[in-house]
Amino acid sequence: MTSQEQKPNSLARALRRFLAEHMPLSRGLSPHTVRSYRDAFALLLRFLAARRGRQVVELDLPDLHPEGVIAFLEDIETGHGNCAATRNARLAAIHAFARFVAAQHPEHLEICQRLLAVPFKRAPVRVVEYLEADEIRALLDATDRSTHDGRRDHALLLVMFNTGARVQEVLNLKARDLQLVQPLQARLLGKGGKERVCPLWPRTAAVLRAFLADNELDARCSEPIFRNRRGEPLTRFGVRYLLRKYVALAQRAAPGLGTKRVHPHTIRHSSAVHLLQAGIDLVTISHWLGHASVETTNRYAVVDLETKRAALAKAGPVGDDDPELAAWRSDASILTWLEAL
Repeated sequence: MTSQEQKPNSLARALRRFLAEHMPLSRGLSPHTVRSYRDAFALLLRFLAARRGRQVVELDLPDLHPEGVIAFLEDIETGHGNCAATRNARLAAIHAFARFVAAQHPEHLEICQRLLAVPFKRAPVRVVEYLEADEIRALLDATDRSTHDGRRDHALLLVMFNTGARVQEVLNLKARDLQLVQPLQARLLGKGGKERVCPLWPRTAAVLRAFLADNELDARCSEPIFRNRRGEPLTRFGVRYLLRKYVALAQRAAPGLGTKRVHPHTIRHSSAVHLLQAGIDLVTISHWLGHASVETTNRYAVVDLETKRAALAKAGPVGDDDPELAAWRSDASILTWLEAL
């Protein structure tokens, strides 16, 4: 055993403390975030080791040059075909580590400052896709409720549409998290361990009551309620598979589904847009979805086509002889139109 193997160097010690102590304990970040940062550094270290013709265990803090990091980020996009958002997620992990090292190892402050100066890349903003009401109905109707799996899938999709929850939040639902008598509600555990309560439609509560009875689940049960045929909790990949299956079936009733990329987050987007169309304010929707900031929720105001169509109808066609333009002479009419945008 070499002396390097017997005694970890500064990089090894810093990474261990960063991932095992600082992030989960000091920052209280979720295991999912810790794993994401871990994966970023696994890729970075392998890239730098190959670039320098050395072993990963031989790398130390001075090897984290900004030039190497930039080359790594470029390789993510060009070599692996990842998008700018993935590149920026990897860089966020590197920045967080640089800030940690700067505080723990002042002797490496200069290289940490240079790492923090590596900029994020501007990423194209993809249009948020959501499902129209008839497409949602078609998806729900595509489930075969005469079978056990069909009843499970119907309950799963209905809860996802009702709550607008992230797919993992729904998959973590336990019977004890559900209150199926008035007031009807579900308790969801979101990012960073934050809990929120989401109201349930009477229809959703009725479907869930029948689903729990069908599966002989006690109201105090602490196991996830949505399971596969082997009795194991459903996974995000399983939900993706089910969505693809029901989108294919539902296209007969709603052909528009064939032109959309439908994934679990599409259901979340759909819930948000339909809440907005129902007149719910953005702050309430933000709390409903468990967003950390209402700024995240603002994007749904941009994609809400129905509100835009209503605004267009109120504005009317542009023309000098348009009688509706006379309404613009009234402050109240102008403000009403602006509020509808």
